[in-house]
Amino acid sequence: MTDQVVPMRGGNCILAGLARSDRSVLERRLEPVALKFRQRLETANRKIKNVYFIDSGLASVVAIGGPERRGAEVCIVGREGMTGVALLLGVDRSPFEIFVQVEGTGRCMPADALRDAMTASRSLAAWLTRYAHCFFVQAGHTALANAQGKIEERLARWLLMAHDRVAGDRLSLTHEFLSVVLGVRRAGVTTALNQLEARALILATRGCVRILDREGLEEAASGLYGVPESEFDRLFAD
Repeated sequence: MTDQVVPMRGGNCILAGLARSDRSVLERRLEPVALKFRQRLETANRKIKNVYFIDSGLASVVAIGGPERRGAEVCIVGREGMTGVALLLGVDRSPFEIFVQVEGTGRCMPADALRDAMTASRSLAAWLTRYAHCFFVQAGHTALANAQGKIEERLARWLLMAHDRVAGDRLSLTHEFLSVVLGVRRAGVTTALNQLEARALILATRGCVRILDREGLEEAASGLYGVPESEFDRLFAD
């Protein structure tokens, strides 16, 4: 029998696309987990003990630095991805923090078990390294957006990215959280939300943003959204 790729309905995209033999190796060590709001999945500069494949919900990858130890988001991870990207590149820790920002579910396995599986299977290692590439493309375009985009454009990009990863059109978000992910003050977030709402692209209420016009939101992002998403589709769509 050939080692066919068997698509998985729903759940994590990386696991869904694995060849049968590679998936069976991982599934023996994967445990289902609930992902709670503000749960820390990875600690900066600490050895990574577990890897999480997210089935639903959303996690933020945050860089922290400067004299005030302020944080800014560099990537988001949802059902398309996983934590522990440093492990895929042969490193046992990273300077990033990873927190759950939208509650959901996932599957967890020990970091050592993932390393062993990658050593035993070149096809698994190659598949996971594709995701590492997509992760860093997203991080690079976050840097580009932060350098060139207005707050309103960056917010539109982030809302689209979250919308890609969360079921439905409602996103449970606070101004405080959005100020962290965009690296701006809350007053700037409020102004940007008001601008998008005035264009009837979103409806912002306390603790929630509802997407009303996705196409309009893509136009509002002014070209900052789309390249990482196209790269992921190119490498993982099949």
